[in-house]
Amino acid sequence: MNKEIRCVTIGLFMNLCSVCIMAQNPIIQTCYTADPAPMVHNGTVYLYADHDEDNSKYYVMNDWKVYSSTDMVNWTDHGSPLRYTDFKWSDGQAWASQCVYRDGKYYWYVCCHSKMLNHHAIGVAVSNSPYGPFKDALGKPLASLSWADIDPTVFIDDDGQAYLYWGNSGLWYVKLNKDMISYSGDIVKVDVKDKKAFAPIYVEAPWLNKHNGVYYLSYAAGGIPEHIAYSTSNSPTGPWKYQGVMMPQQGGSFTNHGGMIDFKGKSYFFYHNGALPGGSGFTRSICVDPFTYNSNGTISPFNMTKEGVKDPVGYLNPYKRVEAETMAWSEGVKTAQGERTRVYVTSIDNGDYIKVRSVNFGKKEAKTFAACVEGQKGGIVELRMDQRNGPIIGTLKVSANSQWMVHRTLITGKTVGIHDLYLIFKGKQDLFNFDYWQFNK
Repeated sequence: MNKEIRCVTIGLFMNLCSVCIMAQNPIIQTCYTADPAPMVHNGTVYLYADHDEDNSKYYVMNDWKVYSSTDMVNWTDHGSPLRYTDFKWSDGQAWASQCVYRDGKYYWYVCCHSKMLNHHAIGVAVSNSPYGPFKDALGKPLASLSWADIDPTVFIDDDGQAYLYWGNSGLWYVKLNKDMISYSGDIVKVDVKDKKAFAPIYVEAPWLNKHNGVYYLSYAAGGIPEHIAYSTSNSPTGPWKYQGVMMPQQGGSFTNHGGMIDFKGKSYFFYHNGALPGGSGFTRSICVDPFTYNSNGTISPFNMTKEGVKDPVGYLNPYKRVEAETMAWSEGVKTAQGERTRVYVTSIDNGDYIKVRSVNFGKKEAKTFAACVEGQKGGIVELRMDQRNGPIIGTLKVSANSQWMVHRTLITGKTVGIHDLYLIFKGKQDLFNFDYWQFNK
């Protein structure tokens, strides 16, 4: 997308919704993302996502992206550790996926187009890190029946048995072996036309999870446009009981794809819509909202929101290195990936900004601020508290034409306590690239 047009449309979007300060959804603003697959592991939520290319008029998707959060309000971009080209049997269409952890390894189940079969297939990549790099574990598809082989979801039950569900216009599952890259038994086709078990029109995007002993299978339903429905069971393989609509059709995208997790005592539902400027059914954006289970195990229908997660479940420590690509909200900027694992903020112009929520400065004033930047035309970073036009606590100058280096400045304003931090960029265009920042006492 042209940067000038992008900035104008984002500005119009902010003025129209009048929630610039309060907006939390979509949680990723630097690119279009879809088909969220959250994973909770060791006190962190890892979010695996599809990547819709700018200006797409169809599903133009070449790679998958990874984000993480420990507080549910600030999200760190870890780049794209997996592309469809990493599967030698694929010739494109990096669609929905899900990653799970087991026995020290991370297994990322994806769907992409098979050039040999001439339809989509389910593949699996493996890594020793949630951030990758990931490698094709088999050199061939794990499951391949027909064009409907999309949208994998994987669930590991309390007894250690893992299940893989998938399917568009139909639903299939297999029991995965403990190695997570093979399965035992036949592929089972689920009767999605059973009106007692499923919504009147099951479409795609199954997500299997468990809460308080109940198994939940949520999915896109209703035809086009889609809404999210769900069914429940006492077993991960059914029989299922249709419970109704979970999220109605909303949000400017004719598709939806959900993911449900419990994290730090709260429940969250991830989904996508077309809320960003230029958004559509092919340029989507991931959002998240908290929800609650009813005492009888059902879920009352709830709507998409612009506010998203209002209450963080943790605080950001500004006295440790913070990646610049960690943000709750941003305007104008993008992220880029240099080496396979290095991600930084780029495309920074005058008036662009990054907002970081719930920064805990503690009981003593911060004294200095440091940032690792690479100067292009140079500029300044205004550090403001609590609002975009809030009090300035420091100003960092970045020289032009400089290599990656750390710049420092004194903090002149009050910083005690918990605050939202705004990093406001001033200058002309293409100011600098931004790697990380840190306050010091």
